Amino acid sequence: MAARPDFWISSGYTLTPPDDAGRLPVTDDLLRAYLARPELAPVAESCAAERALHGALIAAPRQAVDDAQLGAFEDSDTADNYRIFLRFRDMLIAAGSLEAAYTKLARGVDFPVPGLFMDQLVHALTRHILNDTDNPLQARAAELLFRSQRVTVQDGQIMLADEETVDRFATTGGFGDLGRLLKESNTAMREVDLDVLTEANAQMYWSRSDRFDTVLDLTFPRPGLDAFCRVLEKWVAYFLQLETRIHPVQSIRDEKWVWHTGLDADSSALLNDLYRGQEPDEARLSRLLSLFRMEIKDADAVIERVRGRPIYLGLAMDTAGTLRMKPQNLLVNLPLNEAA
Repeated sequence: MAARPDFWISSGYTLTPPDDAGRLPVTDDLLRAYLARPELAPVAESCAAERALHGALIAAPRQAVDDAQLGAFEDSDTADNYRIFLRFRDMLIAAGSLEAAYTKLARGVDFPVPGLFMDQLVHALTRHILNDTDNPLQARAAELLFRSQRVTVQDGQIMLADEETVDRFATTGGFGDLGRLLKESNTAMREVDLDVLTEANAQMYWSRSDRFDTVLDLTFPRPGLDAFCRVLEKWVAYFLQLETRIHPVQSIRDEKWVWHTGLDADSSALLNDLYRGQEPDEARLSRLLSLFRMEIKDADAVIERVRGRPIYLGLAMDTAGTLRMKPQNLLVNLPLNEAA
């Protein structure tokens, strides 16, 4: 078999080579990548103060910045963007590694953190966790951890496509500015069908991983759902050093149901209601895409009242048909002893 090509170049993984302990350090190159984002990079209208600070930070991304420098910006919104970035940057530097920073963010901080910053951290960390995988279905399933998905449910099949990719094709037909002009002029454009990833064609994923343009079949009990379970196991093992077994179930039939964790905001609320014996309406219940049963191998790591019992996980879309996973829930919402 041919060697697996590199994947997810856009994750920034190459900017933070693992240290001797296998952790991802906060490097100057990684900080510069944030400064290259459109929210921070200067544009034609940028003032001299903004350009000067951006250039200084590119040269020395860890340098201190005082409020007077930001107060000199002509655009107050841009100054606010820098304030948010600088607090985030300082937290990264203090944490020392992406793992430590993400764990801190997962537990909550007292300043606003844009979702795109969280997603970028998860992107790089997941790339690291999957570094040795040769399973393209697992790589595609892992996209759920850091990219929102547009869900299509039809005839019992659950298909997930990248939300940003779907929106881009809906707006431009995949032809960028030209496509946008054609659409605005009502010129017919070809329809684009995204490829559903299967075991038979899965190897094509590697060459197009940064396009995020394949569809994941999350139907029970197909390989895509199994791949997602294996990714969750690896995520928990990496951060919590716990061996788990996660597998999909079609319902929760457990009179001794004692613990659950939603993998997103909608499934969290839905599982809470089900646990309390409240019956959701059919429309809300239909948004529950998948249920999982988790078993933690080390019983001593689990609090006493849950020891020996399964933990149920849920995955759901919102009313707009979008799935936005919160992988941090698996780090902070499990019934673990403090010493675990």
